[in-house]
Amino acid sequence: MFIQTEATPNPATLKFLPGVVVMNEGTADFRDAGQAREASPLAGRLFEVPGVTGVFFGYDFVTVTKDGPDWQHLKPAILGTIMEHFMSGQPAMATPAAGAEPVEEGEFYDQADEEIVSTIKELLDTRVRPAVAQDGGDITFRGFENGTVFLHMKGACAGCPSSTATLKHGIQNLLRHFVPEVQQVEQVV
Repeated sequence: MFIQTEATPNPATLKFLPGVVVMNEGTADFRDAGQAREASPLAGRLFEVPGVTGVFFGYDFVTVTKDGPDWQHLKPAILGTIMEHFMSGQPAMATPAAGAEPVEEGEFYDQADEEIVSTIKELLDTRVRPAVAQDGGDITFRGFENGTVFLHMKGACAGCPSSTATLKHGIQNLLRHFVPEVQQVEQVV
């Protein structure tokens, strides 16, 4: 098994491409070892590598976030863990939906804005999320209120130094161009 790695805009996060499907649908974001062990054998094992602080699964990739040492010390251990896991034949998730975030959970907007929200979600799904996935992350819609779109950033995007620029200059400009009712974009945790 050959696992490719790619740098992300977040220097604390590296993207690993094992050449197999990691999650058939949705994404999973793990920020602590306890949550990871319960939901995912792979994420649980990755959190056993000293210095790992976050694990994110996309369709065909795993992003790992570190806190301390440089990548030259962590990367071999992470590669070995991912390779051993997939060679064992185990699934990435304990159950298909474990750790996956429901699409509609926690969304807020006025029902009168349903058409605007639908357009915003379509733009996010077709233009923003594929580009963000290339960088090892994901962005999900959380709400729309008084002209402000609220988005949740996951994976490599969470805590990325360039995430503010991505939100303000990229996503905000795109949404304002296609949806005049959008005035600004804000990140929620």
